[in-house]
Amino acid sequence: QDQFVESGGGLVQPGGSLTLSCATSTILAKYRNMAWYRQAPGNQRELVGTITVGGDKTYADFVKGRFTISRNIDQNTIYLQMNNLLPEDTAVYYCNRDQPRGFWGQGTQVTVSP
Repeated sequence: QDQFVESGGGLVQPGGSLTLSCATSTILAKYRNMAWYRQAPGNQRELVGTITVGGDKTYADFVKGRFTISRNIDQNTIYLQMNNLLPEDTAVYYCNRDQPRGFWGQGTQVTVSP
């Protein structure tokens, strides 16, 4: 069973920054394409961005230029660096495979508010 433990969320003012972490298994961290997703209240879960095993990255238009995905295979961790946060970035953030298999972690809450 896949394992995802997201952390690093919190309350931040607009324009602020946060770095989210996702601890996962060795197999996923080293050998699988991974992604970050988010779900705001009343909305469906949406893709934020992806990172391949080779390090190639893609981002949703609404975070381009503000968010950066990275991975540390030595620590089995996927990161999401978020800069210039906006109130509409408020959501629960999750990491998973780029093609999820149905299992999700608990996510980490990000709230952007004055």
